[in-house]
Parts: sequence; structure tokens; C-alpha cells
Amino acid sequence: MDDVARRIAARRREMGLRQEDLARLAGVSRARVIAIEQGSPALQVDKLRRVLDVLGLVLTVERREPPP
Repeated sequence: MDDVARRIAARRREMGLRQEDLARLAGVSRARVIAIEQGSPALQVDKLRRVLDVLGLVLTVERREPPP
């Protein structure tokens, strides 16, 4: 999760967004953005990760093109 959190934070900074900006655009609270960037929502993600591990899959974060 730390790697995902770091990538999310790095991408936000790369896009020139403040945490407040990202929160507004995503429709979440700034506290939630902070928690995500700190890797805090580990309980649910941890469960997902366990399932992925069993399946031999990995969670990746990739840049996608913005919708038209």
C-alpha cells in the first residue's frame, strides 16, 4: 500500500493539485485524501491484496488518458 500511496501522492503533485483540489475533484474529504496518501485504509486494501496474492495478481496504478 505504501507504494500505491506514494504513487498517488506523486501523481497529485505532478498534476499541480493540492490535497484540497484532489478531494474536491474526487468528491471526497481532504481527510480521506490524506488517509489514502498515508496508506491508512489498509484494512480493505489489505484484504484485497491477500486475495490478489492468492490469485497471483498484483495491484498496479497506471496513468490513463482523460475521458473525452
